[in-house]
Amino acid sequence: MDAFTQQTPTRIGILTSGGDAQGMNAAVRAVVRTALARGAKPYAIMEGWQGAVDGGSAIKEMQWSDVSSILAEGGTVIGTARCAAFREYAGRHAAARNLLEHGIDHLVVVGGDGSLSGTDEFRREWAQHVQELAAEGAITEETARAHPALHVVGLVGSIDNDMVGTDMTIGADTALHRIVDAIDQLTSTAASHQRAFVIEVMGRHCGYLPLMAAVAGGADYVFTPEDPAGPGWEDELAEHLRLGREAGRRESIVLVAEGAKDREGNELTTQHIADTIKERTGEDARVTILGHVQRGGTPSAYDRWQSTLLGYAAVQEALASTGEDEPCILGVRRGRITRIPLMRAVRDTRAVKDLIAAGDFEAAQAARGSSFSAMVGVNQILSTPPQLAVGGDGGGKRVAILHAGGLAPGMNTAARVSVRLGIAKGWTMLGVDGSWSGLADDRVRELSWGDVEGWAFKGGAELGTKRDVPPVEQYYALGRAIERNSIDALIVIGGLNAYLGVHAMTGERDRYPAFKIPMILIPASIDNNLPGCELAIGTDTAINNATWAIDRIKESAAASKRCFIAEIMGRRCGYLTLMTALSTGAEYMYINEDAPSLERIAADSQRMVASFKGGRRLFLTLVNESTSEFYDREFLADVFNAEAQGLYDVRHSALGHLQQGGAPTPFDRLLATRLVNRALGHLEGQFERGDTNATYIGQIGGGIEARLVKNMFDDLDIANRRPYDQWWRDLLPVQRIVSLANPGIEAAPITIDDPES
Repeated sequence: MDAFTQQTPTRIGILTSGGDAQGMNAAVRAVVRTALARGAKPYAIMEGWQGAVDGGSAIKEMQWSDVSSILAEGGTVIGTARCAAFREYAGRHAAARNLLEHGIDHLVVVGGDGSLSGTDEFRREWAQHVQELAAEGAITEETARAHPALHVVGLVGSIDNDMVGTDMTIGADTALHRIVDAIDQLTSTAASHQRAFVIEVMGRHCGYLPLMAAVAGGADYVFTPEDPAGPGWEDELAEHLRLGREAGRRESIVLVAEGAKDREGNELTTQHIADTIKERTGEDARVTILGHVQRGGTPSAYDRWQSTLLGYAAVQEALASTGEDEPCILGVRRGRITRIPLMRAVRDTRAVKDLIAAGDFEAAQAARGSSFSAMVGVNQILSTPPQLAVGGDGGGKRVAILHAGGLAPGMNTAARVSVRLGIAKGWTMLGVDGSWSGLADDRVRELSWGDVEGWAFKGGAELGTKRDVPPVEQYYALGRAIERNSIDALIVIGGLNAYLGVHAMTGERDRYPAFKIPMILIPASIDNNLPGCELAIGTDTAINNATWAIDRIKESAAASKRCFIAEIMGRRCGYLTLMTALSTGAEYMYINEDAPSLERIAADSQRMVASFKGGRRLFLTLVNESTSEFYDREFLADVFNAEAQGLYDVRHSALGHLQQGGAPTPFDRLLATRLVNRALGHLEGQFERGDTNATYIGQIGGGIEARLVKNMFDDLDIANRRPYDQWWRDLLPVQRIVSLANPGIEAAPITIDDPES
């Protein structure tokens, strides 16, 4: 029996320390419920390390229901505090005594680099504390022998996303939501008056939030710690804003990291920057300091489901610890949960500040990761007015952009990025209105830098999209349109029907020579069912939309006993349903890949009845829209209603197209930017090589790959309209473990990657 399946009477403490971050509650909930599923006893250590030092009622054994209804709450329900006493040996000695009083020698600590480094110091001292406590008579020799080591697993809670080694920390995605929402709202009033806004965001020592918000929000200029303003920045800023207006911008947005400095170490306040704009342009600039609003409020869907996975994995890691291995933090790298040596991560994080202080700004950016460095360059291109752009001659290439397939939020972002990056390469960028039929009808127009202004935060698809796959009868018209408009390449942004259309057209190149041009597919589909692609543009927005709707449903059901069944989009791909279930805390989830049997539905119905008899007021069930030909949402509602016998009522609804609506999330805007940047780099290489192959771009394990369309069916299960390999299916047991008091299944391990591999 392996380390994860064996049941031991281990006691696991969970604490949150340092600044609060949205998503901490999701991690706490997952740790408590996974520990219970493993037969361990979870304890909450209230108010962070202060609770460990104080002991008594500040260390509380947790039951399954103690973490109910906290998933959607911001902050941390078990509290956090700065603890000066824990910085001293005497304070840590008291903490050891109080933990041992409850038999706790396993800890999951959620915090920043300061909290985690203090935790490691405590771990290294543990044996000494135990020996001294035994000598003092505070614990027995038997207790000392039973707890020779402290087993620690760290999770990084930081809205700044400043821990080196992990791509995303708990709370960073939600903070980015707050900033981008503010930018979107300020942009409308700024555009009305042709006004400039200078916005201060958090990130005193890390530029992740201001940089990514600048890319996602379409800002004109950004000041980050890793790239301090150089000599003459005042004139450069003024020139950027002036030329941006000339190119079509009605508003000017400047983002500033709190504590921003120039390269001589002088602090740059928002007011100083606003005064500079007034002085150099004659235009009033308004200052907005977002402050702690970035820290507050309900967490995003990503910060709920990813924090849930991290909490689940933390228990797995803690119970597998021998006490002799090096402590680790669990982070996210290349889309996977990754084990990172704790003190290496802390040292590397603190080293960035030293690089900035030493003036080695390029190294500081590189230390943040390749994605950060790449986005610095992309942002510079996207925000630089065309009058200042310095690019290649483009060889006279004409590149057309069209949307195809169902609507996905983020399509406009992808089109905007394509236009601006394409123009920077010296290409003429064309927009096709109305998808394939629009191309056949010759509705093709040149797009300028200013034409796509504001598209980044718009929902829908400005160029229009249709689900149709072009029929053979339309090929001649398509070929003629390509020739008439001298189109050298097609960028097709869309879902599975877009892929099928391009695949069919490439098969007809001998009959229609005009199709012998590079065609490159950008994945955009809320279904997340595209080959060679783990995350498609639009999926994150759809999960957030569904999560928002279900949060409202849960509130509406609070006054009565109710089972609510919600139907989620995704066709035969259950990704959207699973992630929505994890982010909303749904008790039951039914998807096509794990289609329910009549026996399972009957057992689930009995469990539901017992739960309501035990005092439950709401039971939430999510159903993938194509779960089963027979056992659909209405069937489930009938079964659950028949068994209720007046104990509770049953309501059901399809969430429908609200999942496709609204402005794209920051995650989808950034994903669209990365995918398009990679796609245009690939296309540039095709032009240089004379390569006319059709390709599709996708994120696989964090890297972005290009694959040949002619081999698409090697990846695609066309009968079910989804990829053969779906990475997220390994996460299915997690949903049941964290949502049901008696899940009826074992807490199966999930894969944790090592950074060296």
